[in-house]
Amino acid sequence: MSQQDTQSVSQQEKERERSMDVTGRRRKVLVHVGTPKTGTSHLQDVLFRNQAVLAEQGVNYPAERFDAHFLAALDLMQLPWAGLEQEAVGAWDRLAEQVRDFDGTSIVSHEILAKASRTQVDRALSSFGDAEVHVLLSVRDLVRQIPAEWQENVKHRAQLSYADFLATIQDPERKGRIGSWFWSVQEIPDIINRWGASLPPERIHLITVPPPGAPRDELWNRFSRAFGLDGLEGLDLTPERVNPSMGVPETTLVRRINRQVHRVLPPEHYRPLVRELLAHQTLSQNSRSPRLSLPPSLEPWTMDLSRTWVEEIKARGYDVVGDVDDLLGVPSGLSQEEWVDPDRPGAASVNRASLDAIEALLLEAARLRDLNADLERQLHDTREALDRSYLRPSYKAREKAVNKLQGSRPGRASLEVYRRLRGGVNSLSA
Repeated sequence: MSQQDTQSVSQQEKERERSMDVTGRRRKVLVHVGTPKTGTSHLQDVLFRNQAVLAEQGVNYPAERFDAHFLAALDLMQLPWAGLEQEAVGAWDRLAEQVRDFDGTSIVSHEILAKASRTQVDRALSSFGDAEVHVLLSVRDLVRQIPAEWQENVKHRAQLSYADFLATIQDPERKGRIGSWFWSVQEIPDIINRWGASLPPERIHLITVPPPGAPRDELWNRFSRAFGLDGLEGLDLTPERVNPSMGVPETTLVRRINRQVHRVLPPEHYRPLVRELLAHQTLSQNSRSPRLSLPPSLEPWTMDLSRTWVEEIKARGYDVVGDVDDLLGVPSGLSQEEWVDPDRPGAASVNRASLDAIEALLLEAARLRDLNADLERQLHDTREALDRSYLRPSYKAREKAVNKLQGSRPGRASLEVYRRLRGGVNSLSA
């Protein structure tokens, strides 16, 4: 940023502060823009479930439904997403209006916002009016992010092998949908350039994901400090909505399922059956499976790239919650021979995962059959009750009277007046 641009930003900041002093309003917006696979599901779950508690203490998380900010992000970026883009129309403007109407701190959070272009970022930031905007970015080392992103693609119907995925993201030209998406939501300096171009460095906050072996609650503690939630009382932190990871054979199985059903299973059925029931609720529960990881041969490349990012972040002077060196990653310590390739897993381990999947699907089918049988019984009982009511003498008398009235114009007029008085009821029992 040039000296002239810096002076312009400084002047705008002074004018904004003077305005806030006159009106007495202290409005701030914390815009959390990702990145994916950094604990965002848990953070958003806590914010959504604690809306009332947060509002009482001056923090606004505007969301009528859990995925409200996801829909707003789709709307802002005009992203196609399995038909949800139609449902998302107008969602960003509604979210921004709720932010503008709140006197206090508002939080906007979704990880796909990391992909927003400069034009989309300008629209987003300007939509918050004269509020003080801070951009927050949760980040994790590429040693863990690369395999996590491939698995996330698999859980969204992708059939691409791990080897092809790795080759795609190493392509310097970053061609194609997969490579373009990966770097748009993972290249930290580029994300900051797009979201922080008009903001001073002190308004840009990076939350680093702790390295393996850190205390279980360390990531939440970092989120809490960054969002100013550590002094709030009464928050329920019970994890209810997470995005769990699968092991190597389980991920392989889901990719094979994708290849088998991609032409016959519509997206509206894939999500509850494959992504939720199989991947999240069933296959992710096997903690004994080998974890998906980066090939040891690629670790030096990712760590060298991350080192350039760390140096750039330090030079720019952003606020870092955690340790910026966490971005360098920790080598797995595996040799290439010890590493488990998800494109060539052991047949026995995939077979075990397949049996777990079959069991889950059979139990779900049994549950749905029981539910269907119960609904059939209720429908049968309702029909019998209606049949019995039609056989009553009073029903026959009402039917005869109505038929007689409908035979003449005055009679039909009388029926119409009666039905209006009864609130529009149009049946013989009215």
